[in-house]
Parts: sequence; structure tokens; C-alpha cells
Amino acid sequence: MSISSARSNLVVIALAFVAVASWQATLAQEDLIRIVSGIVKHVDKDAKTIVVKADDGVEHTVKWTDKTTWEGIKDSGKSIKEGSKVSVKYTEKAGEKTAVGVKDIGKDTAKGVK
Repeated sequence: MSISSARSNLVVIALAFVAVASWQATLAQEDLIRIVSGIVKHVDKDAKTIVVKADDGVEHTVKWTDKTTWEGIKDSGKSIKEGSKVSVKYTEKAGEKTAVGVKDIGKDTAKGVK
């Protein structure tokens, strides 16, 4: 194998490595949306957080923002109550969960039973 052929191969391998590394970095930056459903155990309207206890017993503290959407809950979270059954779509960065959307599913359950 000639020196120029070896250099060409080395350049191709280096470019492939850079492409794969940048692709993985892009994937890592994307926000994954997770969902937790359960009973609201605590609401802190000043801090804009809710604690949701999932069916498996794990409690999730999730904050909401002005961008959070609300379904079946009036006034952008101001009327959410402890004991409500909710489904929360959220993202997580550095251990902090931020709600993308919150839905009162207790009302859907009640409609389905009737």
C-alpha cells in the first residue's frame, strides 16, 4: 500500500468518526418527552410545581411554565387540586422535570364509566 493511499484511508476514517460523533451529539441534545400518570399529591402555585404520585408509588416533582398546555384544567394550572388524577408529559434536563402538557384524566375516567 502506498503512502498516499494510506493517507486517503486515514482521512476517510477521520471524516467518518467526526460525522458519527456529531450525529450522536445532536441526538443527545434532543428533548425526550416522557409521560407520568397519577394522583396530584401537592401543588405549589408560587413555585409552579406539582408532585404526582404514579401508580408504582414513585413521586415525581414537575414544574410548569407559561408554555405548558393544560387540558381539562382551567387558568393554566391555577385551578389544579390535590387528589386530581392527571397525566403529565414532561422533559427532563439535569434532573429537573418540566411539564410540556398536563391533562386532567379523572374527568375522562368518569365519562368512560357512565
